[in-house]
Order: sequence, then C-alpha cells, then structure tokens
Amino acid sequence: MNISFTRSLMVALLALLVLAGCQTTAEPEAPPVEPQPDTMPRAEPAPPPTVTPPARQQRVDGQGDLISEDGQPISRVFYFEFDRSELKPEARTQLSQHARYLRDNGSARVVIYGHTDERGTREYNLALGERRGASVRSYLQSLGVANRQMSVVSYGEERPVNPASNESAWAQNRRAELVYQ
Repeated sequence: MNISFTRSLMVALLALLVLAGCQTTAEPEAPPVEPQPDTMPRAEPAPPPTVTPPARQQRVDGQGDLISEDGQPISRVFYFEFDRSELKPEARTQLSQHARYLRDNGSARVVIYGHTDERGTREYNLALGERRGASVRSYLQSLGVANRQMSVVSYGEERPVNPASNESAWAQNRRAELVYQ
C-alpha cells in the first residue's frame, strides 16, 4: 500500500474518533415557568419628538442688504443733519441689528461709505464724509463689532444719490452707507 494513502486513512480515522468523543449530552429540560404579573411599573412611551423649524436668522442677500429674521430688509443707509456727523436715534436702532449680524458672523466684513452734499470744499467734504463713516464704525464698535470687520471710505460729494441742487437732494446725499463684502 501506498504510504500517503495509509496516512490519509489514519488521519480520517483519528478525526472520526475526536468527533465521537465530543458528543454532548442533553441537559434536562427546565420545568415551564408560570407567567407572573408584572411587578415593575411600566414606563410610559416617550412622546414623539417635536420638530421645530430652524430659527430664521439674519442674512445678507445677493444685493448686499441685511435681511431680518422676518424677511424684511434692514436699512443700510443712515442720514445726517447738515454739517454734522452725529447719528440720529433711528440710525442707532437699525445699526444695532447690523451689529448683531456682524458679531454673530465673525468672518463678515462691511465697508462704511461716508457721503456729503455738494456744499463746502472738496477737502472739507472728504473730511466730513470720513467723520460720518467713523461715527457709524464707532457706534458698531461700542456694540461689540470687531474693528477688523469694518473699514471706512469717504466719497465726500463725489457720489450723490440725487444730483439736484436743493434741500431735498442735499438731505438725501448726507449719508453713510454700509456695504457687506
């Protein structure tokens, strides 16, 4: 007989012996358990989760306007009295909303453009436009906006909204504008 055949036969017999020795005996079956009433109080099922819509937040739209939570644009143009750079009370209300947006969005940047009417010299009007822009920046800083988020540019009388030479036109041109970058 061939040696390899003999070895294969012995290995097969050994495997059968090992398997026969590993036979398990069945454990006696436990007696059936009588169902008992629950002694533990049952927890009430959790109510289904309520779905709350995401809070609407301020945002800047495609035209650079700040939009409030209710979808209304917040003014970004603030008017000044003749030869003055102090903010009006209504400007402060609107600017506080811009400040909130800028604080909440640390990467947002805004340029504050200062404008004047045509009266006065070019140099004087550039300086007045700068003071108006600085007044807006200073107020925003007082509300917690980082200086790095703002810059001021004065156009003086160079970019009027209304080119007419009357009090109504001049009032429209005495302004500071916020433009988000």
